[in-house]
Amino acid sequence: MNRLLLVLVVAVLIVLPQLDAVPTFWITQLNYIGMSSLVVLGLLLLTGIGGLTSFGQAAFVGIGAYTTAYLSTRLGISPWLTLLVAIGLTLVFSALIGAITLRLSGHYLPLGTIAWSLSLYYLFGNLSFLGQHDGISGVLPLNFFGISLGSGRYIYYLIWAILLLALWATHNLLHSRPGRAIRSLRSGAGMAESFGVNMAVYKIIIFVYAAVLACISGWLYAHLQRAVSPSPFGLNYGIEYLFMAVVGGAGSVWGAVIGSTLILGLKDQLQNWLPRVFDTNTNVELIVFGLLMIFVLQYTRDGVWPMVSGVWNGLTGGRGARKQTHPPLAAAQLERRARPESNTLVLDVKDARKEFGGLVAVNDISFQLKAGEIMGLIGPNGAGKSTTFNLITGVLPATSGEVSFLGHRLDGLRAREIAKLGVGRSFQHVQLVPTMSVIENVALGAHLRRKVGVFSALLHTDRRSESELLHEAAQQLQRVGLGDYLYEEAGNLALGQQRLLEIARALAADPVLLLLDEPAAGLRYKEKQDLAQVLTQLRNEGMSILLVEHDMDFVMRLTDHLVVMDFGTKLAEGDPKTVQQNPAVLQAYLGGIDDDFDGDELAGASGSGSAAATPAMASQSMPKGV
Repeated sequence: MNRLLLVLVVAVLIVLPQLDAVPTFWITQLNYIGMSSLVVLGLLLLTGIGGLTSFGQAAFVGIGAYTTAYLSTRLGISPWLTLLVAIGLTLVFSALIGAITLRLSGHYLPLGTIAWSLSLYYLFGNLSFLGQHDGISGVLPLNFFGISLGSGRYIYYLIWAILLLALWATHNLLHSRPGRAIRSLRSGAGMAESFGVNMAVYKIIIFVYAAVLACISGWLYAHLQRAVSPSPFGLNYGIEYLFMAVVGGAGSVWGAVIGSTLILGLKDQLQNWLPRVFDTNTNVELIVFGLLMIFVLQYTRDGVWPMVSGVWNGLTGGRGARKQTHPPLAAAQLERRARPESNTLVLDVKDARKEFGGLVAVNDISFQLKAGEIMGLIGPNGAGKSTTFNLITGVLPATSGEVSFLGHRLDGLRAREIAKLGVGRSFQHVQLVPTMSVIENVALGAHLRRKVGVFSALLHTDRRSESELLHEAAQQLQRVGLGDYLYEEAGNLALGQQRLLEIARALAADPVLLLLDEPAAGLRYKEKQDLAQVLTQLRNEGMSILLVEHDMDFVMRLTDHLVVMDFGTKLAEGDPKTVQQNPAVLQAYLGGIDDDFDGDELAGASGSGSAAATPAMASQSMPKGV
C-alpha cells in the first residue's frame, strides 16, 4: 500500500471512535470487520497465495474463544495469560491437523478441512465442561493497565492495533526468503524443491500461521461478546471467511480488510434496505447477496483490492504504482562453494534406467562428467534426454542403476537434498513464479545460501541477509544480460528472456554441477553468443556443465564432450568432431548418408531448432517431459 494511503487509513481509524457523531453501531461493525480480517488474512496467505483451500478456519476461532472463556471464568486465569494458552493449543492442534490434512491434494484437501472443521464444531457443542450448546457466559472484559476494555469503543483500539501489526508482519513475511518459498507453492512447488526448498514444511508453516491468527480473533471475540457458544464456529462461517478472502484478493495483505468490509457491510445493508425496497418481510437478502457476489467475481476475478489500488493510483497520478528501478544496494558477497580440482570426477552415471510401465524411457545409460568440462547430451526428440536430467536431479526415481555426484549417491535422494550437495538446473519447460519479480525469482534459487527463519522474517530482522540475497540475484541477472529487468514480473518476459532468467536462478544457487535443459531455445543469435561466453567463463572457473540442446551449431562450438541418445539408449560418445563423423549418429539425425555428405552438415541439420528425426522416430510416443 502507498505510504500516504496507509497514513490516511491509520489516522481515520484512530479518530473514528472519538467522534460522537459516529454511532456505536458503526464502531461495533468495525470491530467485527477487524476480527474477521485477522481470520481472512491467514486465509489469504493459505489459500490465496499458497493455493491450499481451507473451509475450517472458524474452528480455530472457536479454539481461541473457548480457551479464554473457560480459563477466565472457571479457573480465574488472567485473560492475557489465556491468550498465550490459546495460541499454544492452536499451535499443537494446527500442526497435527496440518501434518495429516496437507498430505491430501486436489478436491480431497478442502473435503479434509470440512471434516475436521465439523468434528471440532460438534466437539464444542457436546462437551459438558464447555457448556454444550449453551456455551459459556460471563466472560470478563479485558483490562489494560487499569483501563477496562468492556466498551466497544475501547476494545476497538486493541482489535485494530493487533490487525495492523498482523498486516505488517504478514507483509514482511511475504517479502522475505521464507515468503518467496511460500509464494512458489501455487505455481512452482516442484521447481522450488529443486533449489532446496522443503515445500511440505512451508505448507505446515502457513497453515499454523493462519490458525494462530484465527485463534487471536476468537480470543478477541470472546471478550467483546462476553459469551461464547458453538454457532459462530461452524462450517457456514468457515465458508464465509473463505469468501471474504476470494473477494478481497490476494494481491496485497489489505485484500483481507477489503474483503471483510465488503461482505459484512453488504450483508448488513441488504438486511436493512431490501425489506423496504420490496415491501416484504421475505428473506431475499441472501439471494441478492449471492447475485452481487457473482457479479463481483465475474468482473474482478483477482479480487477487489487490485481495482481499489488502481483507482488510488489514478487519483495520485500513478505515484502509488511507482516501482523500484535501481539495483539493490551493494551487500556482502555470499559464501561460495569450493570447486573441485580439474579433471576430478564430478558426475558418474552407471546403467541408469527409467521405465514408465512397459515403456523404457532411459535404457541403461552410462557416462561421466569431470570438473571444468561442458558435456552435451543430444539426440532426436523423444530420445530420453530430459528424463535423464530428471533422474540425476531427483525429480524422477530411477528404476535401476546408480547416479553419483562427487562420491555421493544421488539415486534415492529427494530433489532438495541433491540441491544441497551443489547441483543446479534449468527446465525443459520454463518453470517460474510468474507473479514474482525477476529478481525475486532468482533470489529463490539462492534459498539454501542463507538461513532466515519465519520469526525473523515476520519481525523484519532479516534485512542484512535479504540484502545479500537480492544483491547476489542482481549480479547473476546482470551476468546473463537481464540487468534492466530486475523488477519486472517474470511472467511478462519473452520466452527467451525467461530461459535466461532460469539460468540466472540456477547460478544463484552457486552449483558445482549445472544442468541446463535447452538453454538456447528461443534465444536470438546474439543472445546465444552471449550465453556461450557466460558458460565458457563458468567452465574456466571450474564449474561442470551438462546441457541438453537441439541447436547443433551451439553445441558443437561450446562442448568438450558429447553423449548422443536415441530411444533412451546411448548411441555414441566422444568429442564433437568424432561424434559428427559417427555413422550411427548420422543415421539417427538424417536417416542415412550419401557419398557427398560432409560431417559438418550435422550442425546445420538442427541449427535452427529441434533435431530432425526419421519418420519412425517421429511416430514414437513418449511421456511428457521425456
